[in-house]
Amino acid sequence: MATRNELRGIVKLRSTAGTGYTYMTTKNRRNSPDRLVMRKFDPRLREVVEFREER
Repeated sequence: MATRNELRGIVKLRSTAGTGYTYMTTKNRRNSPDRLVMRKFDPRLREVVEFREER
């Protein structure tokens, strides 16, 4: 059974709107060491807002 590569870490994206909604994703920590920011849908607000990486 293959093991997961340690370079691709699992990160949690939390909504900046303050609803507490989160997404889980992976990223390559060597190629993008800074925090990830994505615009995604927040179902509690029912609109697209910014999600930032949480450490």
